[in-house]
Amino acid sequence: MTDCYKPRDECGLSSAIKDAATAKMPLVVRGAGSKSAMGRPLGGYAMPLTTERMRGVSLYEPTELVIGALPGTPVSEIDRMLAKHNQMLPFEPMDHRVLFGTSAEPTIGGIVAGNVSGPRRVAVGACRDSLIGVRLVTGRGDIVKSGGRVMKNVTGLDLVKLTCGAWGTLGVLSEAIFKVLPKPARSLSLGLRGLDDMTAISALTAALGSTFAVSAAAHIPASIGSDSTTIVRLEGSEGSVAYGSRELARLWCSFGLPDLIEGDESANFWLRIRDAHWLAQPMDRSIWRLSLAPSKAPRALADIRRKLGVRYFYDWGGGLVWLAVVGADDAGASVVREAMVNTGGHATLVRASSEIRRRIDVFEPLPPAVLKLTQEIKKSFDPDRVLNFGRMYAGI
Repeated sequence: MTDCYKPRDECGLSSAIKDAATAKMPLVVRGAGSKSAMGRPLGGYAMPLTTERMRGVSLYEPTELVIGALPGTPVSEIDRMLAKHNQMLPFEPMDHRVLFGTSAEPTIGGIVAGNVSGPRRVAVGACRDSLIGVRLVTGRGDIVKSGGRVMKNVTGLDLVKLTCGAWGTLGVLSEAIFKVLPKPARSLSLGLRGLDDMTAISALTAALGSTFAVSAAAHIPASIGSDSTTIVRLEGSEGSVAYGSRELARLWCSFGLPDLIEGDESANFWLRIRDAHWLAQPMDRSIWRLSLAPSKAPRALADIRRKLGVRYFYDWGGGLVWLAVVGADDAGASVVREAMVNTGGHATLVRASSEIRRRIDVFEPLPPAVLKLTQEIKKSFDPDRVLNFGRMYAGI
């Protein structure tokens, strides 16, 4: 038997999974490996299966705003092709290489597996909201197609949404089809200095609740830099962005006079937000993503900061908090989970040592009824438990 499955096409992928199921051999599924350190370590030996040879754009119809690609296709390759027609993936996927210290390029299969999204999610939705069709191979080796080339309502079990964010535990992607968007004609940012967390969230909420073309909203506290920065991005036509920036400055008058940030300075700032650049070093710090109502985020952070040494910043208008924990044996899990219970949020441990990820929950613990349903879905897709078994939850 091979020491690593490297299929070149969907049929080869199906054969590899069938062989593994027959041999009761668990598989650890990855693309290029840029996010291999995410999730629970798989217990015992598991045969690697990589989709990195399954690459290439399978369809592209610029006039229909639709693109499809095989799972091992680098995101950068898709971005370059879309750029030729002044188009883009709407959800601005994060690049985890900075956080994990890896060099492998992110692949579109990995982006779908993790439902990876960036700052623009607050305006256009997550990866799963742009994903309109998939082909995947289940743990039985069956080839399944769901969705298509147009957005439409779905009755019954929506496999497109179900498999996006399942981290390869239900099936291995063999093709993904997305709806894309035209690139905005103009993009600029407005930034306020010196606001505390609660005031910053109020400013971001006001901007996002306005009629102006705000496509991203974040707050970087003073602990990250020399002063706090509360920043929004406006995107759209020349006229709409010019008008929106003037009117937003007026809307924000009670918070202060905003700075206008354009060009590379603006673009690079949002790249650092997208990739959690400020928290990447030192590499021994554990990293969390907290998802909760923006109005409750400062309270949750205050609870956590009273008990843990942390660095953090807000994205998605305060709905996403990136958190780096300093010197806690459990990565601060007990404190973070308690804060989420108190505020109705949920937390995902993005980066920690293998030992920590093996003994604590990486993803938000599931209520008993949801856990049972998740177990049944896993069983129906992967009865022999060969696909990334235990990566999200122990025993699943």
